[in-house]
Amino acid sequence: MAKQEKAQQAKDAFVTEITARSQDFSQWYLDVVRKAELADYSPVKGCMVIRPYGYAIWELIQKALDTRIKATGHVNAYFPLFIPNSLLTKEAEHVEGFEPQVAYVTHGGGEELEEKLVVRPTSEAIIGTMYAKWIQGWRDLPILINQWANVVRWEKVTRPFLRTTEFLWQEGHTAHETEAEAEDETLKILDLYKDVLETEMAVPVVEGRKSESEKFAGALRTYSIEALMGDGRALQAGTSHNLGQNFAKAFDITFQARDKSVQHVWGTSWGMTTRLVGAAIMVHGDDSGLVLPPRIAPYQVVIVPIGRDNWRETVLPKALEIQRELAGAGIRVTLDERDERPGWKFSEWEMRGVPLRVEIGPKDIEKSAVLVARRDTREKHSVPMDGLPSQLLKLLDDVQSSLFARATQFRDDHTHRTSDYAEFKQIMEGRPGFVIAPWCGSAECEAQIKAETQATIRNMPMSGSTTSGKCVRCDSPARHEAWFAKAY
Repeated sequence: MAKQEKAQQAKDAFVTEITARSQDFSQWYLDVVRKAELADYSPVKGCMVIRPYGYAIWELIQKALDTRIKATGHVNAYFPLFIPNSLLTKEAEHVEGFEPQVAYVTHGGGEELEEKLVVRPTSEAIIGTMYAKWIQGWRDLPILINQWANVVRWEKVTRPFLRTTEFLWQEGHTAHETEAEAEDETLKILDLYKDVLETEMAVPVVEGRKSESEKFAGALRTYSIEALMGDGRALQAGTSHNLGQNFAKAFDITFQARDKSVQHVWGTSWGMTTRLVGAAIMVHGDDSGLVLPPRIAPYQVVIVPIGRDNWRETVLPKALEIQRELAGAGIRVTLDERDERPGWKFSEWEMRGVPLRVEIGPKDIEKSAVLVARRDTREKHSVPMDGLPSQLLKLLDDVQSSLFARATQFRDDHTHRTSDYAEFKQIMEGRPGFVIAPWCGSAECEAQIKAETQATIRNMPMSGSTTSGKCVRCDSPARHEAWFAKAY
């Protein structure tokens, strides 16, 4: 009996013991990833195994993103994982930017390779080589291709979902006749990314242009969306790059223009990664675990039968009937039939972040009603069984919008504006959030701010990115209104 009690205590502890966010946010995050069974560490240092529940979240994000990408005329393709080293080195600025993170294959089939292969950190080189073969004239343009793939970047410090040696992503690569078309594509994708974060994930973002030091290696311009996590740090949630003609010139991607001249194409690339799962955890989670927006929740509703020893005969049939009814209405629903205490089940499904919990027992059946608990507010309401699917769909919409409003309020409460450097440094201590400040545009000034405060320019919003007055760090005239933050 003592062994059984100890086993049960260990099981209970696994469900209930999560480090408080306010005590240690980093450990809280790792606890949630492990105990909600989102991912686990693999035998390969810096790599993670994405477990089914974590992968289901990623699949829902992926589906929402893929649908939007295809709706704008893009098509999916696939390019090799291995890239000949000679291709990567063609674009000097690009290879310099990625060199510290590149992994190489030097042997294959028991023999040393004549030319070492790069395990792709990104695919501009291999895709540019293929585009040079496929594009002949202006009628071949634009090329609008996206791929879903994995990439490898050899990271020294890793954290599940946020920064791993191997991660999953989509990377779009397009080629255009004119610079204006490429710029339009770049901004169109940025808006698309923003829509996914805000509509599907209930995560508010700030969209804008990166500084020269923060832009993608080899790009003409880089734009990003930046989200604020629950610890006041920013997360780059997606990037879209106007590559100009840099890669076209490096890989000789030319076309015969309408006036018969030979010109280089204008290119773009853009990507979002599995770090979005980490963003969902850090923006919405609480001390009990995950809090998932309904649109990306693997299960939007969990049904928990409650009763005495004979609950399988008295309650389960009605619970199964409700499950079928909800599934028929398009709700992602699961029924917890395990022989565990209801309280234990409540704790586990709270930890997994299921938006709504439906409790049903003998008395509920008598009243033809169920008890519905919201994960975001923990409010409980009695809801009639008649018309239950429509009522739950309304509640799910409310949870989705409420989570976005709550995250937006947190972001706004942790966004400060200052032109005084002493105040800037004071704000950047602890859990700062975003700090909007005038910046002169100098890379040296930007580097000094980073060295002294650990804050980087996340981006400069397209609307209102110019300013007057003096730079927050020096006496030079300010050229931009920049959003600074400590970041992941």
